[in-house]
Amino acid sequence: MTKTVLLTGVTGFIAKRIALDLLNAGHNVRGSLRNVARSEEVRDALRPHLTSPAALNQLSFIELDLTKDDGWTDAMAGVDVVMHTASPFPMASPKDENDLIRPAIDGTLRALRAAQSAGVTRVILTSSVAAIEAKDKTDPLGPEDWSDPDHPIATAYYKSKTLAERAAWDFVADHPEMQLTTINPALVLGAPLDQNYGTSLALIERVMGGKDPAVPSLGFGIVDVADISAMHIASMDKPVSIGNRYIGSSGSMTMPDMAAYLANAYPDRKISTRVAPKWLLRVLGIFDPSVRTILPQLGRRPKFDAQTTERDLGISFTSVNTAIDRAAAAVARA
Repeated sequence: MTKTVLLTGVTGFIAKRIALDLLNAGHNVRGSLRNVARSEEVRDALRPHLTSPAALNQLSFIELDLTKDDGWTDAMAGVDVVMHTASPFPMASPKDENDLIRPAIDGTLRALRAAQSAGVTRVILTSSVAAIEAKDKTDPLGPEDWSDPDHPIATAYYKSKTLAERAAWDFVADHPEMQLTTINPALVLGAPLDQNYGTSLALIERVMGGKDPAVPSLGFGIVDVADISAMHIASMDKPVSIGNRYIGSSGSMTMPDMAAYLANAYPDRKISTRVAPKWLLRVLGIFDPSVRTILPQLGRRPKFDAQTTERDLGISFTSVNTAIDRAAAAVARA
């Protein structure tokens, strides 16, 4: 059955892929953006990948801001499902962490309140494993795990995702008619639809740029953007997903291993595979806040249990190597 989906943050790396897959499945998409002037960018990104050019007729746009009430009532008119992907995603922590945390929380609650007021009960929220992994646990992390905002690795971004998702679940507890699902991706790689992918592939860009003489011993869960889009769309039609959190991760890899993999794939690039010693990073952290924030994460390689995702949503995850290959190919073309 054709549905009308309000997709917030439609210019984002993940959201553009969701918009494409929704349109190819025959749904109507109302994409929100902070500046409607970027609507043509989205159309241009989607056009070459649509199975039918006429699908663009089912795409519309509305200007919304996470920090303002203007437009939200109109945005919800005729909507069946809200997919709230919009959230700040910076490369480095801001000087004041509330500059990141407040818009994430307020934007999430603004979307939920507007939906509830309009009688739109189905909401799918894009959260993150950042809301799961900031805790001391060696076993694979699952949907039942929650980040501790006071944990040493909890940067402003971790806090923003954790507190925003907590706020969403608290809102639903107070309004039981609301049907919430959260999607919690690990590091999202894969192929972007255009070259306007913001900071999403920044890690791949940094490694392939070869500007760093050594790479830190950091580990990440990794997932392909196509799988994250599939998780959102599967959640829309599967009642079992209501009230649940779903991890998106196909496996984990350290940054040195990623550098070695890319150096082998791109031998003409000067990609460093040396591991940066901890003492050096500690010294650099004295002068560079972005280095200082990663110090507590050195040596960690989080592992995630996504079996519930595979079982409930029917997702077969793309391999980590393929997700990296697709992202690297896009960066190499840029």
